[in-house]
Amino acid sequence: MRISAKSEYGVRAMVHLARQHGQGPVPLSQVAEREKISLDFLEQLMILLRNTGLVKSVRGIRGGYFLAMPPHEVTVGNVMSAVEGPFISIPCLDVTDNGESCTMGMHLAECTTKDVWWLLQERVNATLHSITLADLCHVQGRPLGATTMQTTTPTPPTTMVAAP
Repeated sequence: MRISAKSEYGVRAMVHLARQHGQGPVPLSQVAEREKISLDFLEQLMILLRNTGLVKSVRGIRGGYFLAMPPHEVTVGNVMSAVEGPFISIPCLDVTDNGESCTMGMHLAECTTKDVWWLLQERVNATLHSITLADLCHVQGRPLGATTMQTTTPTPPTTMVAAP
């Protein structure tokens, strides 16, 4: 699995804004310089983040961007969803209208791999939504520990088939 530049830079830019939270708008040129992100690319990311309500902007000479909510309310998952869409798009998990097969044409009861893909998707989503911008501001230079992230065991899908 790879994390795209959009996700990496989006999270870095949002952590930068989180560190400045409550101090007014932050010029994108400052974010771009500090985080080593192309200003043009950063502007595109900010449009996506603004459209999803994660940031607000102010125009003018003292303008810039700021978080639309406190850093402890914004997760890495929120940011990545805003700039990318769904984290893991797995056709095997997309069920057709009849509810009996996936969009790949496989009958759900006969699929041998959907359970592992479902589990992977659930764990990635749970992890990304358990880490906030505030967490990243507080742990810079130290690895995130189990106390920062909430670990949950996902409930298996109702269509799981027992192994013979």
